[in-house]
Amino acid sequence: MSAPAALTKLAARVEAGTPAHRDRAVDGLRALALLAVPTGHWLLGGFTRDGSGALHNASPLSAFGFLAPASWILQMLGIFFLVGGYASVLSYRRRPATTAAWLRGRIARLGRPVLGVTAVWALLIPVLRTLGVPGDTLRTGATLVIQPLWFVGVYLVVTALTPYCVAAARRMGGWAAAPLLGAVAVTDFLRYGPYAEAVPSWLSVLNILPGWLFAYQLGVSWGEGRIGRRGARLLLAGGAVLFAVLLVVFHYPASMVGVPGETRTNSHPPSLLVLALAAAQSGAAILLHGRIGRLLRRPALWAPVVVINLSAMTILCWHQTAMLAAAVPASFLGGVPGLTTGPVTAGWILARVAWMPVFAGLLVLIARRTRHFESPWRTGTRTSHARRVAAGVLAAGFAVFALGWA
Repeated sequence: MSAPAALTKLAARVEAGTPAHRDRAVDGLRALALLAVPTGHWLLGGFTRDGSGALHNASPLSAFGFLAPASWILQMLGIFFLVGGYASVLSYRRRPATTAAWLRGRIARLGRPVLGVTAVWALLIPVLRTLGVPGDTLRTGATLVIQPLWFVGVYLVVTALTPYCVAAARRMGGWAAAPLLGAVAVTDFLRYGPYAEAVPSWLSVLNILPGWLFAYQLGVSWGEGRIGRRGARLLLAGGAVLFAVLLVVFHYPASMVGVPGETRTNSHPPSLLVLALAAAQSGAAILLHGRIGRLLRRPALWAPVVVINLSAMTILCWHQTAMLAAAVPASFLGGVPGLTTGPVTAGWILARVAWMPVFAGLLVLIARRTRHFESPWRTGTRTSHARRVAAGVLAAGFAVFALGWA
């Protein structure tokens, strides 16, 4: 059977196995947001190679400020939290047991892949060190691997708040997200306004929970049927206007991701600009929901969406490893354009774009071996319990190393 025929057969099988009630648009939006994560990290993250051959993180945004608008497109965590809130409402309604049991299931589903990638890296580090990989390269790699995992921790927290978000949505509709926007605005005023010098730097952490809960609450309100097309238009227009005002009048950094050397960042923790973008994205997503759903009735388009959603945590946890799988061996060869050379020329951008299909191919190969981390654990045996304990110990050790505590 030829490759096109095999793919057509696979698409038909996926189509036949899809329940009629499946919300294809939400799955499509989730897949789009998922793919934006590796695309953003691979495009906007680079390396420099020092005299000893060690790799260090470098960002092309330091040299190419004109790339900042690309981060407006690739920063789709607002969409991810929006569809996460929407899907959580549907799952919460169908929970067969208690709310606590529902939460335990959601936490286990997110936690297993994280435990897997960190435990594997804990085993890889001493092996790579023995093979001659410099310690600084290992530190750089560990930082990159753990970098996307903060999202999982935040997502777990907002998921645990689902019952309260549902209650707020039923009482206030889409306006339930407004106090979260206000809380971030107040914190931003304190840390960037006229009293900034008197405000302690730790105050910015107050934005973490309301900043990421904002889009999730919008998703919950949407799932509860409390945001319609009129509300979506308000989100799109209001978010776009606020975004422009913050950039032009209040001089927020243009990049949605941190830029080395800059004193302000929009993403860690989220600033008001991130919420403005999330509001505009959410409004657009809700308005396009029906059109996306109709488009994904085509089996050839729907099948990739299903595959991406089934591998969601694998993509999130292992995409940085895929890039490192190319960059670390290349560091022994010297300066490889787009991999180990600094992102300071236009040629680097072209070379990095050329490397991205290689990263994607490596991610597919890695996913074939690591996909099982998303499957439920076997329980009830001493061996399975011992493996979970060992994985937990290894993961903790890797976290200590990656965070620079050892």
